[in-house]
Amino acid sequence: QVQLVESGGGLVQAGGSLRLSCAASGRTFSSYTMGWFRQAPGKEREFVAAINWSGGLTYYSDSVKGRFTISRDNAKNTVYLQMNSLKPEDTALYFCAADASYNGLRYGKPDYWGQGTQVTVSS
Repeated sequence: QVQLVESGGGLVQAGGSLRLSCAASGRTFSSYTMGWFRQAPGKEREFVAAINWSGGLTYYSDSVKGRFTISRDNAKNTVYLQMNSLKPEDTALYFCAADASYNGLRYGKPDYWGQGTQVTVSS
């Protein structure tokens, strides 16, 4: 069992930056592919980014590529999402997720979800 707790959300002006963190419980964190999703009001949850167990492979949606960076620290059981050049359309509830493989994240069906942290970008 893995529990995920996100933090770092908040209100920021367009063009600003935020760093989200996701702390995971469990001793097998380093074996999971980790990811971030987001859901804006009235829209479906969408994939944002993912990172494999070692941090050597990363994946991004086209909408955030070049602006967001996903990373992980296996010693701290934590995955991060550095968000730069934020836009109002990045406003959403951001969720951390974990899966045994990238496919679970890719198809939006990971083994575990966090509760989410709100990011609001003002224009």
